[in-house]
Amino acid sequence: MIEITTPLAKDQVQDLHVGDCVVLSGYVYTARDAAHLRFCRAIELREDLPIDIRNQVIYYAGPTPAGPGRAIGSLGPTTSSRMDFCTPQLLERGLRGMIGKGERSPRVREAIEKFKGVYLVATGGAGALLSQYIKEAKVVAYEDLEPEAVYRLLVVKMPLIVAIDCYGRDIFEEEKSKWRRKS
Repeated sequence: MIEITTPLAKDQVQDLHVGDCVVLSGYVYTARDAAHLRFCRAIELREDLPIDIRNQVIYYAGPTPAGPGRAIGSLGPTTSSRMDFCTPQLLERGLRGMIGKGERSPRVREAIEKFKGVYLVATGGAGALLSQYIKEAKVVAYEDLEPEAVYRLLVVKMPLIVAIDCYGRDIFEEEKSKWRRKS
């Protein structure tokens, strides 16, 4: 396991390669479809984003309410490709990492390589388990979006896998290629 912490420095990202198992600690932000629409609108209007995304990580997730004694409820990853429309613009503005599930578009893969980012995947369907790695949660933007609001989370040793590295390698494409050769 490779331990990484936020904010993510470019050299940390350059040490990560497709298939690496990592544990992430530090602050990350949640943002889903509705928040990304607002991010893109702000970028179009040349307005500041509600959070400073430079060297930060966005977790594509919307939490459920916290139970007694918990920082947050279930918090599993959502399908990342739904945010592909805005991801290149965020990477260009300094976003360093993303956490989600599933494949990304070629345009996002190219932006990850160009701007030296990393795409990490979490296990889908394991939101209750993943929430155990969250020690603090606070809404920091777009509160009116309720579960799709932007939360700032303190994460401690969340297990993830590098799916797209800053060298343009993509675990999904590589694994599909292996299966095609066997057919």
